Order: sequence, then structure tokens, then C-alpha cells
Amino acid sequence: MGRAFQNRKESIAKTAAAKSKVYSKYGREIYVVAKQGGFEPESNLQLRSLIERAKKDQVPAHVIDKAIDKAKGGAGEDYAPAVYEGFGPGNCMVMVECLTDNNARTYGEVRNCFTKTKSKIGAPGSVAHMFDHCAILKFAGEDEDAVLEALMMADVDVTDIEAEDGHITVFAPHTEWHKAKTALQEAFADLEFEVDEIQYLPQVMTDIAGDDVAMMEKFLDMLNDCDDVQNIYHNAQY
Repeated sequence: MGRAFQNRKESIAKTAAAKSKVYSKYGREIYVVAKQGGFEPESNLQLRSLIERAKKDQVPAHVIDKAIDKAKGGAGEDYAPAVYEGFGPGNCMVMVECLTDNNARTYGEVRNCFTKTKSKIGAPGSVAHMFDHCAILKFAGEDEDAVLEALMMADVDVTDIEAEDGHITVFAPHTEWHKAKTALQEAFADLEFEVDEIQYLPQVMTDIAGDDVAMMEKFLDMLNDCDDVQNIYHNAQY
């Protein structure tokens, strides 16, 4: 089916400033996950996956350790997840995931990104129904049937499985992430995930062209510059 999904980062961090943004986003998420689910990666599967992802994105160990130590200290900011949605350039649909300690500030910053790029922030639910909130697990392999059997034996609710170019990608509801990952690791020894994420996947794509493409790039850059924004998902195709 070739279901498209986006990399966690919209672009590779090429400058010191961009790298700092990436480190900050990972540090904040690691802090929240450790504070909520425990400080030990061995017992907190979500934290372990997040640390593995951070290392792949070349986040230094001291950034990871500092975030965990901060969570252990018990003090610090009290971040909460927030998701904003709306219509971007070319009338594409957009979902913006944030971690915030001040909803009013974060909403104002995200709304400003929409307003300044001729876009429109929407009410909760305005576009969310056109995205699937999915767990995505991608790894090397070719035996699609064996993967499906392992997941069915573990009673995992699978949305889709794709086998392409020597890789298998499993799509499941986001609530099944832990169960799906555990089942795959138990069924296949030394399994390494190239993608291990929860994302909003668009059900349909919107083609944009001309001036809308430049405006879309500006829109994404502005959102990525917001400290509270963690991830951006959209259905724009260009």
C-alpha cells in the first residue's frame, strides 16, 4: 500500500542552532516520559525506545542523562501534552504535537504560525478525524506471514503490514504499541527497529504547488522554532 509516514524530524539538523533545538525537544520528552513511567529504561519501555531514537539522531549522552536526572529530582516544569490542528498552506491538514507548561502561551505561538502563513488553526477535532493515530514499527525482514502470525498469537490488533525492499513495516493503533513491540521482540531474536514511533498518519494526501510550497516550508520552519512544539504531521504532498 505504501502508506507514507514522516520522519520524526522535519529536516536534519545541520547547524549548531538546529541541533540545539533537536536536543531540547528530546530532552523535554525524555524528562516527561521518565517522570511519568520511571527512570530505568529496562522497566520503562517507552523511555528505552525514546533513548534509542535519540541516540540514532545523535543526541549526546549528557543531554539524555541530564533529562533523566532532572526527572529523578522531582522538581522542575510540569509539562502536559497538547495537540493543535488546522489547515495549512494549500488547504492541507496539519496536526501539531506539543509539550507545554503554559497552554495559553503555546496556543498563542502555534496560532501565530498559522496566521502568518495564511493558514487557519482549527477547533479540536477539525482535522483529527482524517488522521490515524498509529504505532509504526519498521525492521529488516521479508516474511510478512510470520510477522502477522506472531502478532496474532499475542492478540495484537494490527492495522496493516507492508513488506517492501527487504523491510517490514507494522502499523497498529497507538494503544497497541507496547504489546506489538513486545510480541515482535519475543518472536524474533535480536530484532532492531529502524522506525519505532507513534505518529498521526493522514488518510488522504493533498497536493500543493507554486507559492503554497514556499509558504509550507516557512510554516514548518516557524513551528519548528517554537520551543513547545515536538512533532508536526501534515498531509501535504509536493
